[in-house]
Amino acid sequence: MNNALAEWLGIRGLDAAVPLAILAAAFGLCWTLPAALIPIEALSHLGNAQKVSVFFFVVSLIGVITAVFIPLVVHRIGRRWVIALGIVVTAVSSLLLALESLWPLMLGSALRVFGFLCIDVVIEIIIMERIPRRNLARFEAVRMFSMGLGLILGPWLGVYLAQEVGFPTPFLLVATVIVAAGLYIFQSTLARNLADPAIAQPTPNPLRFIRRFTAQPRLRLAWLLSLARSAWWTMFFIYSPIYCVQAGLGEESAGAILSVGSAAILLAPAFGRLGARIGVRLLLTIGYACTGAATLLVAFVAATPWAGVGFLIAAATFAAVIDAVGNALFLRAVRARERAEMTAVFTTYREVAQLGPPGLFALLLNIFTLPAVFVVSGASMITMILFTRYIPRRFR
Repeated sequence: MNNALAEWLGIRGLDAAVPLAILAAAFGLCWTLPAALIPIEALSHLGNAQKVSVFFFVVSLIGVITAVFIPLVVHRIGRRWVIALGIVVTAVSSLLLALESLWPLMLGSALRVFGFLCIDVVIEIIIMERIPRRNLARFEAVRMFSMGLGLILGPWLGVYLAQEVGFPTPFLLVATVIVAAGLYIFQSTLARNLADPAIAQPTPNPLRFIRRFTAQPRLRLAWLLSLARSAWWTMFFIYSPIYCVQAGLGEESAGAILSVGSAAILLAPAFGRLGARIGVRLLLTIGYACTGAATLLVAFVAATPWAGVGFLIAAATFAAVIDAVGNALFLRAVRARERAEMTAVFTTYREVAQLGPPGLFALLLNIFTLPAVFVVSGASMITMILFTRYIPRRFR
């Protein structure tokens, strides 16, 4: 990577930034290749959006239950084996998802969540060990930019390969890329961070570090704001494809909207620089307000599909503003001696965000039609403005 690009991305002098950015791109692609296919496949097996919501609720519940126990697994077998476990489980889940049947779809989806959790916890620890605290906000924007490359390509490519080459193709591609990413980790400079301390430590108690997390206001705030952002993306990735299919726009359009909606994440470095200039607090306030307003408008124009798609893409663009700096709040607040435990608790926002919306919408869709999903999601994002005021003004 030349010096000009490294300077533009804000990672000059950070030796771990390039391999971490490469991994972010690979993991983003692996996560999003099946992103449109899974809800579409679930809809074809289950018949309606309400049952699909129950399906995702059950899958996410498994993720929440397993997430807080990953530090125990790290303690028992070490980081190296946890990340290897995550790679193997993710590859196996992809093979199950390729079988085009309901029960493998359910098991594969649950294993997919667990596999990525194992990888994610270890990668977050490496980031906190290798990226200086003063560079975390800028690096988070770079990581989201790199992940965006996969997010943009993945959803559309997954649907295209399934339709034009064969349904198993995108899942086999995920298995191949995740194994290649694992090999890259073990031969890169990141491998030394997989060595665990020689000094024996007591077995971590999940209940103790959950209490420790909730006792720290800055960690609670970071978790809540990240939860709202992630819950919105859960809604977007599950219900946007359903909206497209039910509106008659077709499955390929469903994949395309996810790809186009994710495109703004490529501007993450620019959003990160803007946050450094005007403050993360103001940037997040703008992001939550605009995402919420655009999502509410989807409900009002839902009968006009392309207008609804336009507002969904606009909302996703503003959500990318939040993504660019969102996790930096946690990375700055966590204490070095508690990285593994606090990271495991913090990352539960993703599982709770994948659990809460499908559970709520499963109830909501028993009474209302699909636009109600966009009303609730939009209102929840606007509500987050009340909490952004607790972010310190000095945070850049």
